[in-house]
Amino acid sequence: MSSLRDVLRGTGVALVTPFRRNFDVDYDALGKVIDFVIEGGVEYVVTLGTTGETPTLDKLEKTSIAKFTYRRVNGRVPIVVGIGGNNTKEILQELEIFPLDEATAVLSASPYYSKPSQEGLYQHYKALAAISPKPILLYNVPGRTGRNLTADTTIRLAKEVENIAGIKEASDDMGQMMKILRDRPAHFLVVSGDDGLVLPQLACGIDGVISVAANALPKYFTEMVRQGLQGNFKEAKAINDNLIEAYDLMFAENNPAGVKAFMYEAGLIENVVRLPLVPLSSGWHTKVKEYINK
Repeated sequence: MSSLRDVLRGTGVALVTPFRRNFDVDYDALGKVIDFVIEGGVEYVVTLGTTGETPTLDKLEKTSIAKFTYRRVNGRVPIVVGIGGNNTKEILQELEIFPLDEATAVLSASPYYSKPSQEGLYQHYKALAAISPKPILLYNVPGRTGRNLTADTTIRLAKEVENIAGIKEASDDMGQMMKILRDRPAHFLVVSGDDGLVLPQLACGIDGVISVAANALPKYFTEMVRQGLQGNFKEAKAINDNLIEAYDLMFAENNPAGVKAFMYEAGLIENVVRLPLVPLSSGWHTKVKEYINK
């Protein structure tokens, strides 16, 4: 049986949630985005990640988006589903009822705001893994959650807790990433959550990335990752050099307003985010258009 290191090797894309101008979910645009990224070369998609503005989606919308994604993908690539939060009991209940039959894995961001201890994070993920019908991918993004999941805790979970299958590491800490890669069990998937650091992290041995940029630039980004995984770093660097400005623009103000501006200019979606986010400011949006038109 293949491990997730085989199944989810390469580029996954954290799908945006397109909205209409009245702020309803735009399923026509979501279908267009799914086709665009798959045809652009991504190895898998992640639905209901935080790039999908899940804090602003209600439970019915989340279920509807997941089911739509299953239908639209239609087996072309694996699907990872995001289910996380800072109420462990509520996440356990969601894992029991959410439609996950067609999912390959569950990506779960570590609890935000509460700032639990490392033992609290360990026990939180251990509880999720015990009940989840699919393998759990840890998601460490301390810039948003307020608490870092350390390399030691990550490796403890990887070695001690069955059904913890990997991590999306987005601490922006190369030293921490290298410790995880050094000490992980052979089966444990390690992917990046920092588009701008993917190239050097590939040299350290990561298995791939769950990307924001691949929503808008899948052809170039996936090829860069593919070249890096093959050890062709001269070719990967040449592609990445042309993407560095795009990364900066996408994260200039907030995510996903930046990448949605790119996608709007590409004719994929409306330039709409839900409050408390607002669209990219006009000055930055002009820079996005200038980059695209180079």
